[in-house]
Amino acid sequence: MARWNSIARGAAFAAVATLSLAACSTDSSSGDSSADASTGGGASGEPLKVGTFLPVTGSLAFLGPPEIAGVKLAISEINEAGGIFGADVSLKETDSSDADNPTIGSQSINDLISDNVSAIIGAASSSVTLNVIDDVDAAGIVMVSPANTSTSLSGYSPYYFRTAPPDTAQGAAVADLMMTDGAKNIAVLVQNDDYGTSFRNVVQETVEAAGGTITYGTSGQEIDPKATNYEADVQNALATNPDAILMIAFNQTAQIIPALVSSGYDATKIYMTDGNTADWSETFDPGTLEGGKGTIPGAAADDAFKKRLDEANGSTLSDYSYGPESYDAVMLVALAALKGGSSAPDDIQANMAAVSGSTGGTECTGWVECSGLINDGSEIAYKSISGAGSFNDQNDPTTAIIGVYQYDENNVPHRVDEVAWSAS
Repeated sequence: MARWNSIARGAAFAAVATLSLAACSTDSSSGDSSADASTGGGASGEPLKVGTFLPVTGSLAFLGPPEIAGVKLAISEINEAGGIFGADVSLKETDSSDADNPTIGSQSINDLISDNVSAIIGAASSSVTLNVIDDVDAAGIVMVSPANTSTSLSGYSPYYFRTAPPDTAQGAAVADLMMTDGAKNIAVLVQNDDYGTSFRNVVQETVEAAGGTITYGTSGQEIDPKATNYEADVQNALATNPDAILMIAFNQTAQIIPALVSSGYDATKIYMTDGNTADWSETFDPGTLEGGKGTIPGAAADDAFKKRLDEANGSTLSDYSYGPESYDAVMLVALAALKGGSSAPDDIQANMAAVSGSTGGTECTGWVECSGLINDGSEIAYKSISGAGSFNDQNDPTTAIIGVYQYDENNVPHRVDEVAWSAS
């Protein structure tokens, strides 16, 4: 069961995403060494090496920059305070790409395993994670995703954690949003992959439990994510006369929206999810999506944190989605290593839940405060930037924030509300 509370309305934080693609793979260290490195109460572990497995290319490449910036920001904060175990945290960056390019992800994971990283931050896509997680698990390396939401990943491996909530949270949030807006009969255009179908299942369960109906998009009515034309799918959905249409898709949205608009469907009845709640100002004519809505997990980053992410990125980001979750992922890994007195993956894994606050402890924020408490022998409860709560026995967050966004006349989404979720 999930509990929901609307906790903010009328905020106007822009949440935009550019769909530019780039490719790179680097091996770098962040920050400067210091003689005052944190040592975990005298323990002297090997240097901590973090690997990223985040989208530089592919359909989710727009999420890469804020996620990578979040990782770099956390590492720079740790290193500026003296690092850990007498050395800087080092960073190995790779490209996860997407599920349509599995060889890129497989090669990246092989590179990270060969480089003996202590932890891997990624992937953004649940389907990509599912392609590689067995290899990561077999290697005994901690993997922390800042953006995976598929319910099939809950409790998948003792080495797998995530700082984004499962679709149990966002699926219920968007279903509740549509029904609160007056929709009772809802069509779903859902891509046929693990992310799409697990998300759809939660939406369907929530809608039907509230007395509504999924008129199209149930099992067997998914769209092919590799198709280039979705006119038939759109017409099939419209034929059911839905009060609202939910799109659970990635860049397929660029083909779906024109098909909906050309059929005269009301944009205010269009809803999207974190895979496509992006800045479409350069793709569609002004007014195309005006009034449409979408959801993205995560608390709104304040201006100070956004500025720090921009600095870590080297330029102003156009989107901050999952940047806080990525920052939290690195912080939890480093704090778990510090608590365990070792950068060995087994020691990190054994302490992840504890530093997240699952067993209680003194609440703290940031590396300096939290590492100081650990070095003093205290138990801690890391207070996340993203709003994610402590890990449960399936290594999922126990609480989360889901942001609600609405499109303006320029097809840019703005945060207008947020919902607090807790699992029970």
